[in-house]
Amino acid sequence: MTSLQIVGRRSSHFTRIARIFAEELGLSYDIDPIYDMTAQTPTSYADNPALKLPILRIGDDVVFGTENICRALADHAHKSTAIVWPEQLRPPVSRNAQELVWHCMTAQVQIVFGTLVAKLPADNLYFEKARTGFEGALTWLDTHLPDALNALPASRQVSLFEVSLFCMIEHLHFRKTLPIEPYSKLEAFRKTFATRPSAQNTSYQFDVAPA
Repeated sequence: MTSLQIVGRRSSHFTRIARIFAEELGLSYDIDPIYDMTAQTPTSYADNPALKLPILRIGDDVVFGTENICRALADHAHKSTAIVWPEQLRPPVSRNAQELVWHCMTAQVQIVFGTLVAKLPADNLYFEKARTGFEGALTWLDTHLPDALNALPASRQVSLFEVSLFCMIEHLHFRKTLPIEPYSKLEAFRKTFATRPSAQNTSYQFDVAPA
């Protein structure tokens, strides 16, 4: 079988989505950590010209972006798995829920990279608006989560919505960008999903560069 290598960070929620999909699909893979997120050359990101992670290497091929990687992994798997993709979400509540999960993940990257990595002032309007939108999206998701989950096919093994939602909520515990306590439905979902082997095998951790 062609070797699989996920280029990213174990501390990244975008990378973890890809890792959980690989685990759910029963695929073996290696992690190639990106240690320095301040790097500005494509070679540091497996030749991704956007300087973003994760990247999937499948033999000599590379795939950019989390959702693309998940689809490539599903194509590569040698077993049939009932996966629900975003385009299969029909009710507006489901489509909005997926959109807001992506928004929350992006907002957290903005805040973490901007304030912790770039050392920019946390009270800058750019970050204040990001936090306000982040909180609003979390409130909406907490309110509408039951309807969004109930709209998913009961026969599924996994959905991109559930995996991305779990990784986003877990990342709030890992990075503590915003408090998660006000969102009881999201927390209950996280605790349930966290019992899956794919979640337990991909816990967040910081990659430490070799000395």
